Amino acid sequence: MSHEVTKAVVLARGLGTRMRRANGAAQVGAEQAAVADAGVKAMIPFERPFLDYVLSGLADAGYRQICLVIGPEHDAIRDYYAEQILLRVKLTWAIQHEPRGTADAVLAAESFAAGREFVVMNSDNYYPVEALRSLHDFPGPGAVLFESDALVRNSNIPAERVRRYAYAEVEHGVLARLIEKPDPAIPAPPNVLVSMNLWRFSPEIFEHCRNVPISPRGEYELPMAVNRGVQDGMRLRVETSRLGVLDLSERGDIPAVAERLSGIQVTL
Repeated sequence: MSHEVTKAVVLARGLGTRMRRANGAAQVGAEQAAVADAGVKAMIPFERPFLDYVLSGLADAGYRQICLVIGPEHDAIRDYYAEQILLRVKLTWAIQHEPRGTADAVLAAESFAAGREFVVMNSDNYYPVEALRSLHDFPGPGAVLFESDALVRNSNIPAERVRRYAYAEVEHGVLARLIEKPDPAIPAPPNVLVSMNLWRFSPEIFEHCRNVPISPRGEYELPMAVNRGVQDGMRLRVETSRLGVLDLSERGDIPAVAERLSGIQVTL
């Protein structure tokens, strides 16, 4: 029996608050600046919108059904893809009506999952195709975690940002706990395994997303839901990657991301 999963959920509802903040050191084009000002990070153009690269990478890894979780105000995203010829992927839309956090965003895609396993990822990260393919072929639910030293070495992500990311404790190849928003006063272990929000879930995750309490930041957050699930016996196999991930969180990321995307062929 094949364990392949062909459904992927891309979380594209974020407000893009950090992207709206101008950075004097970032040299960006006028069109890139205009889209950054609108906060729709996934549509920042690098010859093509960043989201095109994300979707093409998913297609390269074998995913064919992709659900984009967006806000009701994101007509520009829907209008753009309505005009594209999609040969390798089929797009479905899920609306997260309020920006209430990543756990709530995953819940918006429950009908898309339709009782099957599915992959979840960010829209402002370009993940290595090898990592996406690994999840595609997993024997069940799991996650790809990235070595922190490798992220700094192979990505556009500075070390101080990596230290703010959730990192994982793993036991016998299975996720034991996520440490979300680590306390900067407490040094993390060396070369920790960092979560870049790249998951393969069974429908079991929806129960935990529904029941997760609101976080101190006022959101329903996926890492908290994952932790609750793991505590309740949800098993997530872990694979470790030493590859890099492109991160388009801030306006200052645009030049480095543009350089690294140069030459990547996009086919949707």
